[in-house]
Amino acid sequence: MNKVILMGRLTRDPDVRYSQGENSTAVARYTLAVDRRFSKNEENSTDFINIVAFGKAGEFAEKYLKKGTKVLVTGRIQTGSYTNKEGQKVYTTDVVAEDQEFAESKNASGANGGSSNGSGNGGGSEKIGNDNDFMSFDSGSETALPF
Repeated sequence: MNKVILMGRLTRDPDVRYSQGENSTAVARYTLAVDRRFSKNEENSTDFINIVAFGKAGEFAEKYLKKGTKVLVTGRIQTGSYTNKEGQKVYTTDVVAEDQEFAESKNASGANGGSSNGSGNGGGSEKIGNDNDFMSFDSGSETALPF
């Protein structure tokens, strides 16, 4: 099984290009800064993961994702290689995005993250709530839970 789940912030706006031909397809590339929880010296460090999104997912990235947006990306790892101008073989590792969702509200990010939940498949718009949307619950109460 080849499945990746990442949450992080875009380091720059996505670079979007369209394939040539009658049925042009969007190809979006961006880098996600993902915090590591722990490292040997107990300081947080960051990994920079290359993401590529094709088709509808690429169009979603072009329209909604901007530098600083916090997103949750699910997808798969894809490796490849090419020979550069100096004749050296270069190996690449990318995450091919299958789904992209906002991980925080527009107000929390200060970026163009939006207050809706979207996916690379042109997903719906569900309002993400804030702390004011939760009802208070007295843990000392003997009444049943409200669900």
